[in-house]
Amino acid sequence: MSETEVLPDQGTRVREDTRPDLSHGDDGDHDRFKHYVDKKKLVDSMVTGTPIVAICGKVWVPSRDPDRYPICPACAEIYEHIPQGDGGED
Repeated sequence: MSETEVLPDQGTRVREDTRPDLSHGDDGDHDRFKHYVDKKKLVDSMVTGTPIVAICGKVWVPSRDPDRYPICPACAEIYEHIPQGDGGED
């Protein structure tokens, strides 16, 4: 969605809406899984209502208890291939 504004002596300005379109409702099996996301971003998303992106690419605003759902297979596969720290102290 975009908005066009005519400004006197400055021409026109088009402002693009960069928010994801969440109006389509259910987008399939992704809604039946819990997803891996950055914990800091998850808290912010839950407080502000800002959409969050899981490592599998799912974009949504968290609102349900994820413990009720199994882990997303795509997230689990991607997570397995992310290098983990050695846990040692510097």
